[in-house]
Amino acid sequence: MRLSTRIALAVGVTVPLLVLASGWLLLHLVADDLRAHQNSQLRARATVVAKNAKAFLEAAGTDRPIMEQARQRRLVNSARDVGVRLTAPGGTISAGPQPDPFPSLPRSAPKPVTVTSGDTDWLVLSLRVGAAKKGTTPNLWLFSPDTAEEELALVRQRVVFGALLAAPLAGATTWAIAARAVLPLRRLQRRTSGLDPRTSAVRLEHTPTRIGEVDDLAYTLQTVLARYDEQVERTGEALATARAFAATASHELRTPLMSMRTNIDILADHPGLDPVDRAEVLEDLGREHTRLLGLLVMLRALAQGDLVEADAFASLDLTEVLDASVSDLRRTRPDAEVSVRTTPGLLVHGWEEGLRSAVDNLLTNAWTHGRATDGTAHIEVTLRHSGDPRQPLAVLTVDDHGPGIPPERREEVFQRFRRGPDSPGSGLGLTLVAQQIALHRGRITVLDRPDGRPGTRFEVRLPVTGVRDVESTLPLVRRDWLTGRHPLTTTSGPREGGHPRVTGVSATRPD
Repeated sequence: MRLSTRIALAVGVTVPLLVLASGWLLLHLVADDLRAHQNSQLRARATVVAKNAKAFLEAAGTDRPIMEQARQRRLVNSARDVGVRLTAPGGTISAGPQPDPFPSLPRSAPKPVTVTSGDTDWLVLSLRVGAAKKGTTPNLWLFSPDTAEEELALVRQRVVFGALLAAPLAGATTWAIAARAVLPLRRLQRRTSGLDPRTSAVRLEHTPTRIGEVDDLAYTLQTVLARYDEQVERTGEALATARAFAATASHELRTPLMSMRTNIDILADHPGLDPVDRAEVLEDLGREHTRLLGLLVMLRALAQGDLVEADAFASLDLTEVLDASVSDLRRTRPDAEVSVRTTPGLLVHGWEEGLRSAVDNLLTNAWTHGRATDGTAHIEVTLRHSGDPRQPLAVLTVDDHGPGIPPERREEVFQRFRRGPDSPGSGLGLTLVAQQIALHRGRITVLDRPDGRPGTRFEVRLPVTGVRDVESTLPLVRRDWLTGRHPLTTTSGPREGGHPRVTGVSATRPD
C-alpha cells in the first residue's frame, strides 16, 4: 500500500472520530444551556403566576364574585404557554397544557424537576402561594414540556451527518495532497530501484528537494553506497593481501626450507660426520631457521599494516613506545650501547603495535648495520618536538656509526626483500618501517650524520595529537606494501579537508 493511501485512510478514520468527539462535547454543552434556559424561563413565569395566584386567593371566598372572576382570568392569562394547576379552598383551577395521563406531582419543588407522563417529559415547579384556609393548603404547580431532547436529537443527527460526510471528503483531499507531497520520494525510489552495487558502478545522484526527510534519506543512501564501495575495496585489498602473503611466503620460504632439508639429509645420511662439520651444519640450520621465522614475522606484520582499520588508532605517548623498544633492545642485545634523549609528553594518534614494530626495526637495523670499525654498536636516539607551532611534529632520530649509505642507494632500500649479501635479516624490516610511517601520515628520511662522522641518521617526523583527527589518520594512498604495488615515493601536497597528503619515504640501507 502506498504512503499516500495510508495517510488518506488514517485521516479518513481520524477526522470522523474527531468530529464525533467534538459533537459529543457540543451536545453536553448545548444540553446544559437548553435546560438552564428552560428552567430560567419557567422560574420567571412562576414569579408572575404566583403573584396573580395570591391575588386570586385573596378575592376567593368573598362576596365580590366579579373581582374573583377578573383575578381568575388574569391568573389564567398570565400562564400563556405553560400549564397551571392551583388548589384552592373552592376547588382546583387548571389552565394551559396539562400532562395526560396526569402524573403524581411533588408537593414542594422550588426548582424545576422532571416528571414523565406517557412518552413526554415535563418540567414541573411547585410553590405554596398562601396560608391554609378551610383545611386546604393552597399550592401552585407550573408545567412546561421538556423540548430540549428534541433539539438535542436534531444536533445529534447533524453531528453524525457531518462525521459521515467528513470521512470521504477528508480521505480524498488528504490523498490528493499526500500524493503530491510524496512525489519527491517516489522519484527517489525510481532512481534507487535500478541501482545494483554488484553489477554497476552507477551511484545515486540527488538534487536537493528542500524536503528534509527526502534529502536526509537520499544522503543516507549515498552514505550506505559509499560505505559499501569502501568495504568492497577493503575486501578486495584483504583478498589481494592474503594471496600475496601466500605467494610471497611460498616463494621466499622455498630457499631456506630447501637449504634446511639439505642440511637435515646430511645429518641423517652421515651419522659419523666430523664434529666440526656437524657443528657447521647445525649452525647453518639455526641461521636458516632464524631467517625463516623472521620472514614469517615480517610478512605477518606487513599484512597487518595493510589491513589495519582506523578504530585501532588511539592517543599514544611516543616516549613510552620508544622507552619500551630501547629496553627490549638492551635486554636481547646486551652489546648494544644506546644513548637516549627524550622530551616527555609527546602524544601522537597512532596504532601502538605498528609504531612499536617501526621503532624496533629502526633500532635493530642500526644495531645490525651501524657498527663502528671496531665492531661496537653505539646508537644515539633522540626524541624532541619540532618547535613549529603551525605544524607541531614529533621528531625521532636514530644515529649509528656504520659506513653510511650512498645517496644513490637511498631510493631502493624500501623495496621488499632488498638485502645485502651478508645481511642476516629478511629484507623486510625497513619496508615495514616505511609502511608504518606512511600509515601514520609521517615522513622518514635518511641523512648523513650532522657531525660529519661516518654513519647514518634516520629521521622520522610524526604529527602530534591535535593536528590530525581520527577520521584522517589512515592515508589516502593505496595500502599495498605486501602485494608489491606500492610506489616507493609519493608526491606531497594538500588534500581535501586541509590535511597534507602522506609524504613519501626516502630510502635507507638494506636490512
